Amino acid sequence: MFRILIIEDNLKLVQLLEDYIQRYDFETFAVKNFESVLEDFKRFSPHIVLIDINLPKFDGYYWCRQIRKHSTCPILFISARDGKMEQVMAMENGADDFITKPFDYDIVLAKINSQLRRAYGSYASNQVGGTLTLDGLSLDVGRLLLQHDSDKVDLSHTEVKVLYELMSQSENVVSREQLLEKIWDDEAFVDDNTLNVYMTRVRKKLSKLNIQEALVTVRGQGYRLIPNWGNRRNKK
Repeated sequence: MFRILIIEDNLKLVQLLEDYIQRYDFETFAVKNFESVLEDFKRFSPHIVLIDINLPKFDGYYWCRQIRKHSTCPILFISARDGKMEQVMAMENGADDFITKPFDYDIVLAKINSQLRRAYGSYASNQVGGTLTLDGLSLDVGRLLLQHDSDKVDLSHTEVKVLYELMSQSENVVSREQLLEKIWDDEAFVDDNTLNVYMTRVRKKLSKLNIQEALVTVRGQGYRLIPNWGNRRNKK
């Protein structure tokens, strides 16, 4: 049974969410003490998190960052803030998706199932597997890890899928449509700007491995990963 942690201070909405979600055999836990969100997360060990932006004490962005220090489980924001900036901030702070209030409960359930399939189910295991290596850059899919020389950086499930597509087709242009198709099985619900956010996150992860300017945007077409890090290492 999958466990879903709900971080939301609207008690009526929490009750409605739990009633609906539990019909489909999910186990839920709703945070009540908003000063100990991380403790509840560690204790409950959820497979997925639903979180609002506006919360007592600290906002959802803060708690998203704290959770990301300990887990790569899918995090879905649920918020009445429907501006592009709020959605971008959610993604940049580690979220996997954004649901705007008021929402259709069927869409919430569809997004939950979609994230669970990508993170834990057959979709995740069948799409990519093992370790992919490109000129000394190693992507460990199972461990959600990217390594170059002795440096390592942790990845989210979605970042793994982005890098897998780019590394497996290095130096070729990978279209935006192709990335969306491979990464999101519910593409109709995804704002195109979400991909921009993930590409920024992938660039940041590469930069932590001292890999700069390898991920190139090809205007009007997509993205290309150029394995230039080997040449730079040889020049040292």
